[in-house]
Amino acid sequence: MEHDVTKINKQDEVELILGNSNSNFSGVTSTMLQVMSYQQKLINLRVMGKHYLPDPSQAMTFWQVVKMCRKPLSNGKYRIFHARRVDEMIQAVLLKYVFGAKIKMVFSSAAQRYRSGSTLWLTRQMDAVVAISKSSAKYLADPPDAIIPHGIQIENFAPASNKAQAWQELGYGGKYGIGILGRVRKQKGVHLFVDACIEVLPKYPDYTAVVVGAISSSHQEFVDELKAKIDKAGLSERIIFTGELPFERIPPIFSALSMVSALSDNEGFGLTVLEAMSCSAAVLATQAGAWEEIIREDVDGHVVPVNDLPAVTAKMDSLLSDPDVLKEKGLAGRERVLAHYTVEREATALIDLFRSLQ
Repeated sequence: MEHDVTKINKQDEVELILGNSNSNFSGVTSTMLQVMSYQQKLINLRVMGKHYLPDPSQAMTFWQVVKMCRKPLSNGKYRIFHARRVDEMIQAVLLKYVFGAKIKMVFSSAAQRYRSGSTLWLTRQMDAVVAISKSSAKYLADPPDAIIPHGIQIENFAPASNKAQAWQELGYGGKYGIGILGRVRKQKGVHLFVDACIEVLPKYPDYTAVVVGAISSSHQEFVDELKAKIDKAGLSERIIFTGELPFERIPPIFSALSMVSALSDNEGFGLTVLEAMSCSAAVLATQAGAWEEIIREDVDGHVVPVNDLPAVTAKMDSLLSDPDVLKEKGLAGRERVLAHYTVEREATALIDLFRSLQ
């Protein structure tokens, strides 16, 4: 049942409205939900859009927001509307300038590309702009008001106490696991992971590799070619495509993996690396997203140039060659996440910024 804005008590007034415009589950959606889970302990919030909310009563429609925001809070302050997508900026501008909503508009920018003229105009209407990495800040026409990196829920992404046992319980075979997770397509560097595994895995018989993620019909030919190459190499039982899995099955896979690759051509931020590091998996990533800022070279893992198969292969070989060093890198990554990349830190920093706008 949708939230009835007429029943909000003054002592329980909504201070924060989160945009939630995309019906497809994406990294932006995941980030919003994770941060919201902690923010709602600190501030009274609602979400404009019902997609994927664990508590449907927190959802509001556009028109409910219009009605609620015609007047400021009882203390005279304005509510905050937090947009993470361009269409959510459009919604915020419509709310404020067409319908007279008493709101402050904040936009979090993750893109690592220069924006179009219309997006630049929208961004300049915001009361504050947040960059989610130093890299994304470079693509903004004006300096951001804050750089606040994403964080993750460390209780959901925690290392298995015994990775070998946890991996074997998953049933994919082998003593240890390595993997790449996300949509299965060339842009995500899945072919680099597979080609490197074909080269490296025969040297390390204890390891099995998994490719975890949805395969769309438009990328099926790409996957079929990879599977044919794997079969020709005689590694069909050691390089496994799981297909799309329910979300609840993903954290246990991260927890059991000893190494995770993230080899995209480009990323906005790239939560995969943080999820892997939080689970004490060593990481092998490209110079995309915020990964160069997050990963300490040869401490948490390695960062290689985009689309550089020889570099991916060499670093994968190096990581798998010494299980003790691989474990040390995973443990170091977990400590880095605990110190700098928790969702609690992100949520608190955002709320501090919101309240500074009043």
